[in-house]
Amino acid sequence: MPALLLVFLTASAAFGWGVRGHQAINRAAVLSLPQDGPTFLRAHEEWIAYLSIIPDSWRSPSEPALKILEDPNHGWFKEQFAMLPAIPRSRYEFILALYEAQKKQKPEEGKRTNVRWTGTLPYAAQENFERMRAAMRRYRALKAGGQDTKFVEWEIASYMGRLGHYTGDGAQPLHDTIHHDGWAGDNPKDFTREPRIHGRMESQYVDLIAVATPDVLKQVGQPKRLADPFAAILAHLDLAASYVEEVYQLDKTGAWADKDHPRARELVHERLASGATLLRDLAYTAWLESDQPFRFSRGNNPIDPDGPAYNPATGSAPPGPPVVIRQ
Repeated sequence: MPALLLVFLTASAAFGWGVRGHQAINRAAVLSLPQDGPTFLRAHEEWIAYLSIIPDSWRSPSEPALKILEDPNHGWFKEQFAMLPAIPRSRYEFILALYEAQKKQKPEEGKRTNVRWTGTLPYAAQENFERMRAAMRRYRALKAGGQDTKFVEWEIASYMGRLGHYTGDGAQPLHDTIHHDGWAGDNPKDFTREPRIHGRMESQYVDLIAVATPDVLKQVGQPKRLADPFAAILAHLDLAASYVEEVYQLDKTGAWADKDHPRARELVHERLASGATLLRDLAYTAWLESDQPFRFSRGNNPIDPDGPAYNPATGSAPPGPPVVIRQ
């Protein structure tokens, strides 16, 4: 492996599952695509696996504008926006909802009522899902016209590879809580406040037990078409957040340094498989939906100022009603 690539991969591991975990997620998703899905993506497994860690490279202070944009896309800190009754489907509507909530708080409380400290992970995932669907629609058109699909295949694989980073991060419980780098606030159970718990679980332990793609693949669920991809993404994050205390309890027992600890191994494999399952199902759903030509009408243009749901504060209408989820 080239020295510069090795340096990048080592540095990026601090931000997510690490190279081993993220690549296992993306490979398992590709390998579990059903026969009526976008099977041409199997030929691009290596590229999709490589791209699994790339979004972390956009989070360096050396590129400050990019870091400001990208950092929130890797987390969903549920406790920070518990005051919201539902989650808007629009990234911009979410920003406005946070701003309105912040105005009702004291200045010190409101310092973290913003996208950097709430996260925007489901929006990053939904946006990449839609990019993939749009490219799949063009793939079908080129295929039907007997034209070369090489470049659009690479494009679709690129979207899937990057999407896998977000589904993978969302599957990691510590990416779905304010307790992402040590327990924050009241601490009645005396959990560690030490930030390195994050890396102990998602990178060091994954390497310690030498996670491999077959370990993840055998726990990936059966393919299904998602009726509501955005709601499915939110449910994925909600489920992952339910394991936060268990991650800390396992840490108290030293499980993240014990390669033979049965529950630690089980939890890591299950969480990685959850990220792979959602990625595969998003790709499968995008493929099935891309077979339905989009028919433009004034009623489905989100930036039409005369549209019934148009919000002048965002310059658009959200793509559907908010999603109520369990906080």
